[in-house]
Amino acid sequence: MNRLETLLIVVPSFSSAIELAAPVFMERVLVSWVHGRTRKKGRLAMEIQTTRFGSVGVEPDDIILFPCGLPGVEPSRHWILLADVENGALGWLQSASRAELAFAVVSPRRFFPDYQVRVHRGEIQPLQLQTPHDVRVLVIVSKTGAALTANLKAPLLFNLERRLGRQVVVNDDQPLQYVMVHQCGQLRKSA
Repeated sequence: MNRLETLLIVVPSFSSAIELAAPVFMERVLVSWVHGRTRKKGRLAMEIQTTRFGSVGVEPDDIILFPCGLPGVEPSRHWILLADVENGALGWLQSASRAELAFAVVSPRRFFPDYQVRVHRGEIQPLQLQTPHDVRVLVIVSKTGAALTANLKAPLLFNLERRLGRQVVVNDDQPLQYVMVHQCGQLRKSA
């Protein structure tokens, strides 16, 4: 019998999506975005065109590779994390190759304190983590009718040191569209 080992990833406690992506990294992206700079620290930044944010200057090191893409948009493998200037609880996963493709993301710990990610060990091997504790987790937020929902069934996992990301499906019973009834005020109209 082939038994797959289930791995429990304890979601680190972050107060915002910005903290998840390492404050220095997000600050650099945010400064570039807000001030429209094309050069940082003597290095030429890349310009990424977006429909939501306009032209965004990022360094090549800011790009996160999703080797398998994301389900439904597999050809888009290069992404950047952007801070929302109006809402510190919200971040954006923006495609580097498709201007119209951006997902609102949040740290699940901020809104769902007991959230845990249970996946088979093989699901996180492509992230090349030193230990499972090095993983960072975000979930995609969507507008479903009049409500905001969080996809707790398929979180985004990141190895920020290696700039790798992967969306996984958790082993346990988590909702695909968890209605964020009490949390909507914290996300405001940004999403």
